[in-house]
Amino acid sequence: MNQSVWGPVQQEMRSLLQGHPDDVPAVVEQLTELQRMLDRVPPLLHDNPLSDFNRLYLEITEGVLERLYAGRFADPAFLSRLDVEFAARYFDALRAWSDSSPRCPQVWAGLFRRIPDPAHRPLPAAGAGINAHVNFDLPFALVTTFDHVGIDPLDDSDQHHDYLQINAIFAAAVPGLSTGYLDRWQVLIDTMNGTLDDWWQGDAEAYTRNVAWRNAQKLWSMRHDMAATDKERAHLDRISADLGRLLLSPLGAFLQ
Repeated sequence: MNQSVWGPVQQEMRSLLQGHPDDVPAVVEQLTELQRMLDRVPPLLHDNPLSDFNRLYLEITEGVLERLYAGRFADPAFLSRLDVEFAARYFDALRAWSDSSPRCPQVWAGLFRRIPDPAHRPLPAAGAGINAHVNFDLPFALVTTFDHVGIDPLDDSDQHHDYLQINAIFAAAVPGLSTGYLDRWQVLIDTMNGTLDDWWQGDAEAYTRNVAWRNAQKLWSMRHDMAATDKERAHLDRISADLGRLLLSPLGAFLQ
């Protein structure tokens, strides 16, 4: 276990990460408990990069749960499964980092290394977490979910419209990110190599709505080719990690 990261909550973190939640209420419960632990991680206490992201992720997941209870989704079984698969990848990354495993994705490791950093800024930290979870985790969570329910990832389907509702929850939860911060991600993307240009769809709203879905469709088309899937996973991890480093660098400070 990486005690230099978790310190006094080492054993509690190990216990929390033993299994995956199996429904959305359980995801909320696990994120809530994780938040309590992250707020006790030294040296910053209540204020570290992962805590900033987790707090935002918990709020968004609570919004998803509220809409599920209100019957707002056309295919609640799909949406619930997606929420669980999505969270599982976050918890898997935490577990891999905690165990010093090379299986921890680069994009997550870049954020986890900043946990003890006293110079972190909350907005870039939350943005780096969003980058890791949406740009890297979400396409694979979508593919696993569609495989589980036996439905193709089609545009304008009930599942697609349900998926877009999550983006609306995200925008409502973080107006400071959706109006200003995310709009400036394009400036960072433009400083990087051309492969990242394909991620940008013209504005922040289109970016958050389309990128992960398009990548999931691409992954879906190659889902029976493990070599191609692994190559695409490494590619998405690499370019997401590059963007994460920029978001957490001094260059990212101008976004606030």
